[in-house]
Amino acid sequence: MMATNPQDRYDVVVVGGGTAGAIVAARLSEDPELSVCLIEAGPSDVGFDDVLQLRRWLSLLEGPIDLAYTTTLQPRGNAHIVHSRAAVLGGCSSHNTQIYFKPFPGDWQDWVDRGAAGWEPDGMEQYYDRLETKHQIVAEKDRNPLLLDWIPSAAKAAGVQANPDWNAAPFHDGVGFLDVGYDPATGVRSSSSVAYLHPIMGKRPNLTVLTETWVHRVNLEGGRAVSVDTDAGTIQAEHEIVVAGGSVDTPRLLLLSGIGPADDLRELGIDVQHDLAGVGENLIDHPESIIIWELNRPLPPEGAMDADCALFVNRLDRDFRPDLMYHTYQLPFTFNTERLGYPVPEHCICMTPNIPRSKSVGRMWLLSKDPAIKPALDFRYFTDEENYDEQTIVDGLKIAREVANTEPFKGWLKREIAPGPKITSDADLSTYGRAVHHTVYHPSGTCRMGAETDELAVVDPTLRVRGIEGLSIADGSIFPTMPTVNPMVATFMIGEKAADLVRERNGFRAHQAVAGD
Repeated sequence: MMATNPQDRYDVVVVGGGTAGAIVAARLSEDPELSVCLIEAGPSDVGFDDVLQLRRWLSLLEGPIDLAYTTTLQPRGNAHIVHSRAAVLGGCSSHNTQIYFKPFPGDWQDWVDRGAAGWEPDGMEQYYDRLETKHQIVAEKDRNPLLLDWIPSAAKAAGVQANPDWNAAPFHDGVGFLDVGYDPATGVRSSSSVAYLHPIMGKRPNLTVLTETWVHRVNLEGGRAVSVDTDAGTIQAEHEIVVAGGSVDTPRLLLLSGIGPADDLRELGIDVQHDLAGVGENLIDHPESIIIWELNRPLPPEGAMDADCALFVNRLDRDFRPDLMYHTYQLPFTFNTERLGYPVPEHCICMTPNIPRSKSVGRMWLLSKDPAIKPALDFRYFTDEENYDEQTIVDGLKIAREVANTEPFKGWLKREIAPGPKITSDADLSTYGRAVHHTVYHPSGTCRMGAETDELAVVDPTLRVRGIEGLSIADGSIFPTMPTVNPMVATFMIGEKAADLVRERNGFRAHQAVAGD
């Protein structure tokens, strides 16, 4: 939906209508006296069934709305990974599997310990409670019989609790059907766009939504962000510009605008507006490997989004939070095994050992001042000095085999396809696990939040870009560290909190006052 007559000046401009940006714009525009412009590079999701129907998520990967960022050479990991980033209203919440996890208190505390004062666990509860997105444990009608047998086998083999209510309280471990953001009756996802924008678009005269409109530059005057250059012309912000482009496109926009490490920018011929060393640093992710079994019978058709269960293990017991996770895939998720010559069975089940709090850290940077050239993403997978990440994958493959050797799940399996029964030693499991590892599409941290003493912090704990007035960031790029669980809900909560912070520092009406009108 393209606004027909956008004006050239607004109180607040939000760049990016994604997971958090849609929420920021919706919340701020609750105040009818506040003019808000939301600018999204991709199309609207209204009536876009391939986006709205949750079970079609796999068809979106590397499709027309996927920005599809590639990975640099990874000496210890997989360089063939394409990091999907969605250009569409709702962003990655319109493109993902809608796995819905409330972050652990310890995840917020990790941020506080890294200098994010004001993000304490108790204070963040209000933002979870405020979320408009609808979610529930996978509906009974969508529960696949194979997974109903997998759950007790995984609980027994891994020694974990079965069928926890994931979001009722923090959990030490567990296995069961996931909490998913969708409407079981229609199959429609509960993205930030569906939950926050669909009910109000075209109904609030103070909210302008520009779609299919790229922002090319943030303009500064006297140390203040004053406007953005877009496909639709220059749009001015009277009070604040909130950048919510995601963990690749937010730092990318800053760098192209001349906001970032000055020497790097000059080497590319970009005029420096503001020297800020940390832009693009601290690139973090949730890497995971995969083990695949061929089934001895056709897979039943039931499913919410075909990755409907999870297993969490606390194998080291160093922290209350789990240190190993698995997604299940009721489909041949074989991007990386197929490339290495493994067959693709018609009927299969996959488990993906995942590193909840990976210790490897990378960076992203520009290759050119030409905005058509995509940036470099170097995750430095499996490069942590302790080899923690590598060992997590090895342990995960071993535990998955124990699950497969436990009834009743064992009775469904014909054979192990990948890595195959001949791969048994830790060294061989590591080689395989790293060669075929993938991502859960959670790149984060590239404009991290931190204290004034943190030289690589891009935003302060109120999300303001350091050294620039009137410019803030609200998306997963601000993560100082990776949350244990899938980060969509954390990013929703960032959107809610960011709206409060923008209101507070600009003297706008508080959320409670607006909601009560």
